[in-house]
Amino acid sequence: MTTYQWLLGLHVIAAFLFVSGGVTAGIFHTAALGRDRPSEVAALLRLSRAGVAVNGVGAIAVLVLGIWLVDYLPGYGFGDAWIIAALALWVASGVPAAIGGRSLRKARELAERLAAEGDVPSPELRGMVADRTALVLNYLSFAMVLAILGLMILKPA
Repeated sequence: MTTYQWLLGLHVIAAFLFVSGGVTAGIFHTAALGRDRPSEVAALLRLSRAGVAVNGVGAIAVLVLGIWLVDYLPGYGFGDAWIIAALALWVASGVPAAIGGRSLRKARELAERLAAEGDVPSPELRGMVADRTALVLNYLSFAMVLAILGLMILKPA
């Protein structure tokens, strides 16, 4: 196998981690929306952290491997609009995810505290988990990740 083939294969695996980590975090957050008991909410939001970690590893790997891969792509370079757009989207996708994630971290911490104090449902916790701003920011970030994926697959001129 050539260096290009290795880099491309690893880049695709990294992209899978990048996307699947976001999907995993989203699934656990969505599951937490339907729970009332703080212990269940806390458990689901803790599990979503695993998805966030996988997403982060994938994000770093996809960036490093993608930058390295540009040297091996015949006919492409850093001046190409789709590569510039993908890099800009990569940077931009982290901002709403970080803001939305901070809100969910606070919800998880409240859920853990409430679980230890009797595990009684809380309107405050329900509101924090269902926070529209956090949901919109996380969906926006994921939409940007999907746009990056589209750019990588289509490689528009």
